[in-house]
Amino acid sequence: MSAARRDELAANLAAVEGRITAACTSAGRARDEVQLVVVTKFFPRGDLDLLAGLGVTEIGENREQEAAAKLADGGTPAGVRTHFIGQLQSKKANAVARWADVVQSVDRSKLVNALARGAELAGRDLTLLVQVDLDPEPDGRRGGADPADVPALADEIAGSPLRLGGLMAVAPLDADPDAAFERLARLHERVLADHPDATMLSAGMSGDLEQAVRHGATHLRVGTAILGTRPSHR
Repeated sequence: MSAARRDELAANLAAVEGRITAACTSAGRARDEVQLVVVTKFFPRGDLDLLAGLGVTEIGENREQEAAAKLADGGTPAGVRTHFIGQLQSKKANAVARWADVVQSVDRSKLVNALARGAELAGRDLTLLVQVDLDPEPDGRRGGADPADVPALADEIAGSPLRLGGLMAVAPLDADPDAAFERLARLHERVLADHPDATMLSAGMSGDLEQAVRHGATHLRVGTAILGTRPSHR
């Protein structure tokens, strides 16, 4: 693990921290209301260890096989929680439940049952977020449950052995993230009315974290602004 890479990550973390702090100030929110999740997909285990050493406590992965291999090499660093943030196939749910602490991308009922079985077999607690599709196009590329279906899916998770954490969404491509995150915030208010403990609202990435903070995001998923351009992969 090179000192140069550590210095690069430290500088990028500081820059992102400055953006988050400024966004919270602008929105009239306390900085501790917002949690940074550093997205480490496609980056090596060494970067994860460096980030943990720099104080990062939440990481995000979106490929089960890659994440499992990375975390098997030395285990999850002490004090670090792992979030699965990618679109999830039912057949992979059991494997994801073995290492994830939070699954942010639950978009259908079938996943709830599969994750519950996996968590039970692994003897682990698991928090789920409902991913909301905010894309105005019917064939949106971001994934997620139709907003009309979100309350029922939230109810199902809350009635399962797993914990309902809240909601997650990705702003649609080529659209105003402010408008998208405003819609998400309104939907989150509806869910909170029935499930007051579902306080997590995961929204915002490297390019739109300020808008997400403005509309109440509690978790920001930031990769490129911290780790840099993703390395080529197959």
